[in-house]
Amino acid sequence: MKLNWKVNTDQNALNGEENWENGPLHITADLPAGTLQKVSAQVYHKCEADERFFLNGYQTWTVSPEYDRTSKIKGMHRIPKNMIEKYSFDRYADYHFVEYPFQKGITHGFSWCYFHRGEEYELFASLREDTGYTLFQYDANQSLLTIEKDIKGLACNGTYPLFDLFYAKGSQEEVFHAWFDALELKPRTTEKLYGYSSWYNRYQDIDEPAIQQDLEGCKQIFHPNDLFQIDDGWEPFVGDWLEPDGKKFPHGMKEMADEIHASGYRAGIWLAPFAAEEKSALYHDHPDWFIKENGKNWKCGGNWSGFYSLDIDQPEAEQYIRKVFDRVLNEWGYDLVKLDFLYGAAPFNSTKETRAGKMTRALKLLREVCGDKLILGCGVPVMPAFGLVDYCRISCDVSLDEDDKWFMQGMHRERVSTTNAITNIYTRNKLNRHAYMSDPDVFFLRTDNIELSEVQKSQLAQLDALLGGVFLTSDDPSTYTDTMKQDYQTYRHMAEEAKVLHMDAGNHQIKVEYLLDGEHKTLVVDGYRKLFK
Repeated sequence: MKLNWKVNTDQNALNGEENWENGPLHITADLPAGTLQKVSAQVYHKCEADERFFLNGYQTWTVSPEYDRTSKIKGMHRIPKNMIEKYSFDRYADYHFVEYPFQKGITHGFSWCYFHRGEEYELFASLREDTGYTLFQYDANQSLLTIEKDIKGLACNGTYPLFDLFYAKGSQEEVFHAWFDALELKPRTTEKLYGYSSWYNRYQDIDEPAIQQDLEGCKQIFHPNDLFQIDDGWEPFVGDWLEPDGKKFPHGMKEMADEIHASGYRAGIWLAPFAAEEKSALYHDHPDWFIKENGKNWKCGGNWSGFYSLDIDQPEAEQYIRKVFDRVLNEWGYDLVKLDFLYGAAPFNSTKETRAGKMTRALKLLREVCGDKLILGCGVPVMPAFGLVDYCRISCDVSLDEDDKWFMQGMHRERVSTTNAITNIYTRNKLNRHAYMSDPDVFFLRTDNIELSEVQKSQLAQLDALLGGVFLTSDDPSTYTDTMKQDYQTYRHMAEEAKVLHMDAGNHQIKVEYLLDGEHKTLVVDGYRKLFK
């Protein structure tokens, strides 16, 4: 396979051609002092009518389906400009630095992509992202796969690593194993995580009595050492992490961790460690600690009262982050932190560092301050988190219905959606036990405060059990009937013992063949109308 590459700086342009066979390909160039403008390469790949392909979305929430040669990716085209500006919808992912042509046959993704006809796969992937995100764009109309490095504005002078790439052809299992071997990547843990999260039932409406009620209910179904995780809502405002909301948790968060431990479970807590909303004391008192663009603080999204991200290159900001984790992990005694909205730490390139490089550095800081405590990453660019977090979300948040409200379905690719979550559980399934243990998000058995049908709930729970490395519910188990309790144990047994044999998707469904208790079985997920259409 021929790969043609080109590098443009403000001083000159260079180009070359390489033969790319199975395995790694490393390309460097000697560049004069200057500023990088573009680094790109192209390979020819004709997509047949029955061929499907996948390009990984920017961050964990980004919906990442398999495409065909007529597909296109929706960007911000249908959202009114005033809404984008008000709610910063273009800040959740790559919209502010990647062009979305919104044309049939043109798709893009980050870090890796694959093409397959039946059981034969071709994988194109990055071996290194700190030198700049590797952007794959496929134009089916011209049969061209373009590979770019996200390096615009970076200073250069001397030998520069243009690309560190990997190619493999074979079965899905073979190509992904070969890639992870080339990365020399091992997950920090292969222990599957079971338990509870407060978010998808109570959301921010939590307090001591509510958490204690759910904790008591969990004793009916959970096993020793399972996880009980308190999600968003315990803090006064997002960014103010050193003390809880005194009205909601008058006895403090150490008391809650102690109660969780006394019940025999590991204690988990939610943080967005780089984020601070406008109403927070942190943002009010220290606006100079936050990432800026053109002299103004860069809003990362419209959640809460609108939020901003701490700049880890500000010494005071870094010290605050260290103080927060010392408080949460050492003084309060939590065993796991769910770290959310991490993408905000690195929205820009600089002359000295790519945005991927800074994102990697931010994640290494979190790994350092957490030590051996467990990290569940969420809302984070996917490949920079490889090997640095113990568990990681691979999808958007599930919704309490099939695909969220109709007026939300035209929003960004990171929106809440059970259908989109199921899509990513399938397409990103090979990350599990290789990059980290994958979190497919929660499942539901309850009948109140939920609009999913019984079939949809059952299929979601089984898919999570078979393909995920995290198996959490947000139900209050004290409300479970005997049938629900039995269903939980059935799905948990599937999560613990089933061996997946084969997977396939298309025509609105996913099929997973697996072996359980000596029997060959098949799960068909067909209860979601928009799935793999």
